[in-house]
Amino acid sequence: MNLRLNPKWGIAAVIALVLALGLAACGGGSSSTSSESEPSGTEEPAGSAGGAAEGESEEGEAANTASGSPSWCGEKEITLALADGFGDNNWRKITRAEAEAEAKECPSVKEFIYTDGQGDTQKAISDLEGLTAQGVNAAVIFPDAGKAMLPAITNMYKAGVVTVPYRVFPGGEAGANYNVYVETDFKEAGKLWGEWLLKALPKGGKVLPLGGPAGNTQSEEEYEGMAEVVEGHGIEMIGEQPFSATDWDPAKTQQVVTANLAKYPEIDAITTDFGAALASAFPAFKQAGREIPPIATEDSNELSCIQKKEGFPLFTVDSQNWMVRTAIQFAVAEATEGTPPSSNQVPQKAFEDSISGKPHPVMCNEKLSGEAILSSHLSEEELAASLE
Repeated sequence: MNLRLNPKWGIAAVIALVLALGLAACGGGSSSTSSESEPSGTEEPAGSAGGAAEGESEEGEAANTASGSPSWCGEKEITLALADGFGDNNWRKITRAEAEAEAKECPSVKEFIYTDGQGDTQKAISDLEGLTAQGVNAAVIFPDAGKAMLPAITNMYKAGVVTVPYRVFPGGEAGANYNVYVETDFKEAGKLWGEWLLKALPKGGKVLPLGGPAGNTQSEEEYEGMAEVVEGHGIEMIGEQPFSATDWDPAKTQQVVTANLAKYPEIDAITTDFGAALASAFPAFKQAGREIPPIATEDSNELSCIQKKEGFPLFTVDSQNWMVRTAIQFAVAEATEGTPPSSNQVPQKAFEDSISGKPHPVMCNEKLSGEAILSSHLSEEELAASLE
């Protein structure tokens, strides 16, 4: 399924397959990292466990694979680029590190180039044009502006550059506009939230859904999945529908939460697809004399550390910064004549649950900054370095 979604743009962002595992917000020690690996910087071992990455072939070293390298790394030498639509928030910085780490696993990648569209669609388009002119062999693209990026992506593909958009659907189709699109099902994330809300609110209640920019399809699909699960269980969605827009901006998130606290005397739970931004709004609850309600979101070290102190129920899904590793694998495999991953689908997975403790209890690493994302497949040291 091709998802038509927008990524996390950060404060300045506007609406406009991943490397081998180690979300857009990819460097760790081994190309054989797995989405089932232990998260970084928790009370559990830091770093990644063995096993193939999501979508990675487990066939072993192919005949034309560079010696001692993973199967997706062929022998042809290339220049690889990561073209980001927006790079200036913690999610994107961690994702960039995941990508760089994955690229290092293939000695055939002789140069790695990173570009930042800075939330400006025209800048992002110019970046693709510039990379093509430089003669890069392959590019992984986070097309924040969605379909507005398709002509530039298509031009790059037709110029002979191996072109792999991921996470944000730009329209078009593989084989005509790009080589492959690496995707994830955000509706499934919403379903996971909905299933948890039924545990957190067994008698029903009022839920405030927050999302990114108005009209972005990631937040819309998450809402659809959640609404599908909670229908008929006494759950009422409040605020703007399908979600109150925050632009994934901490300052705006605080404004939106403050306004809704004033409007609704009862908010029994909150859902949002950027937990790090929601954490900035917690002072508004104290100012309003209200307790922080149950929260379903993506994981954030700051959010989890606050939960450890405040004790509110918390459920998170994996933030998927490592998804870029799958995209890197696809791009490198095609350009170096290696073996591509077996699937372009990256699944959504639960990460923390304060109620069940599965697959992990809420985790806080006080040695890392609040901006850290513990579901990352970077080592603790690499995660810290990515945020410096």
